[in-house]
Amino acid sequence: MRWSRPRQISKAFEDKWKGKLEQAAGKSGDLGLGAAVREFEALEDLMGRIGSFAGLTYFSDTSDPANGKLYGDVQSKLTDMASHLLFFSLEMNRIEDAVIDAALQTDMLAAHYKPWIVDLRLDKPYQLDDKIEQLFLEKSMTGASAFNRLFDETMASLKFTIDGEELPLEVTLSMLQDANPETRRKAAEALTATFKANLRIFTLITNTLAKDKEISDRWRGFTDIADSRHLANRVEREVVDALTAAVKEAYPRLSHRYYAMKAKWLGMEQMNFWDRNAPLPETPNALIPWEDAKETVLSAYGAFDPGMADIARKFFDGGWIDAPVRPGKAPGAFAHPTVPSAHPYVLVNYMGKPRDVMTLAHELGHGVHQVLAGEQGALMASTPLTLAETASVFGEMLTFRALLDKTRDNRERKAMLAQKVEDMINTVVRQIAFYEFERKIHTARKEES
Repeated sequence: MRWSRPRQISKAFEDKWKGKLEQAAGKSGDLGLGAAVREFEALEDLMGRIGSFAGLTYFSDTSDPANGKLYGDVQSKLTDMASHLLFFSLEMNRIEDAVIDAALQTDMLAAHYKPWIVDLRLDKPYQLDDKIEQLFLEKSMTGASAFNRLFDETMASLKFTIDGEELPLEVTLSMLQDANPETRRKAAEALTATFKANLRIFTLITNTLAKDKEISDRWRGFTDIADSRHLANRVEREVVDALTAAVKEAYPRLSHRYYAMKAKWLGMEQMNFWDRNAPLPETPNALIPWEDAKETVLSAYGAFDPGMADIARKFFDGGWIDAPVRPGKAPGAFAHPTVPSAHPYVLVNYMGKPRDVMTLAHELGHGVHQVLAGEQGALMASTPLTLAETASVFGEMLTFRALLDKTRDNRERKAMLAQKVEDMINTVVRQIAFYEFERKIHTARKEES
């Protein structure tokens, strides 16, 4: 790719608008604040498009050195472009509220971007001097993002030995859902052995990321361990604290009670940790073909709204889903929104388990949401995690309800309901447990500083 033109565009934008935004706030038309935001949005879309291509290529096979080089080179070039755009949000937030409010009243184009402008100003109290922000930006590639990449590549390259055969992560994790308890035990022991063998690198990554966060939080003036995360999610600390307290208080009557019941259903006094996601004896063992999974999700979406199914169908027809399990492919699943001028992509590791169908439905919920949100433009299409997960869980529940309604056998219905309870426990209870664990990690790291 020839990078001279994108670099020239970003530099030209800087030359045109840097130091002039407050003056632009008093005008309208091509010299007004709205016009500046519109030009900034176009650059964000361009950068997002380039970055999405490199990122999706990389995650399709993180073990391919060519993909890693492309990803690293593109990130470096995008950071260079971003350095010419950094002034924009910083300068916007230095404009007095009264001036911004007046611009939103007189400049119709600026008024269009009001949600983004209002959202941007939430970051104002934690904004640093321009030179420090520039340093943070340029060092980002060698800081947290570098160690996140190291983690991703390490996880994708790990092998887990079971009965003399080396297996990738996704296949091994899938075996924890096997009906045979011995298979589950072997998978759990293989996971433990490989993770233990890589404990030093995981410890280094965790400690480095925790310290990196502590430095950033300290400089920006965040008082609580989770405040920066709450700001990114656009949710108040009090709301998260209330949610955490409510879920923890419900541990005994929800997850503790459920797993005690499940142990009895499995004929155990107490489950081993590898039995947590074990299927009940009533669960059908047949694998679900990809075409059946596709039809299941689309019919469930269509029963709610045909338009929702039409959007989801584009992902299948357009090749917007990467489904097969491959060596080096990123584990887990995600829906990548890319940018409004393109379209989203979904990555899953589909192996035909019922949970894989739910994962597909979950990620397509994100995908449909991202397509619809794209109409808002590059600056206003993205949503905080708290809102984004609403769409995905909704898509998942639509699919589950459709499957449950079709099932007449009470034993199969019991198995399906049990699996959904476990998914909901994973969505809420386990996430709160993760949150509490991370608070302890970051608190301990901060106290050592």
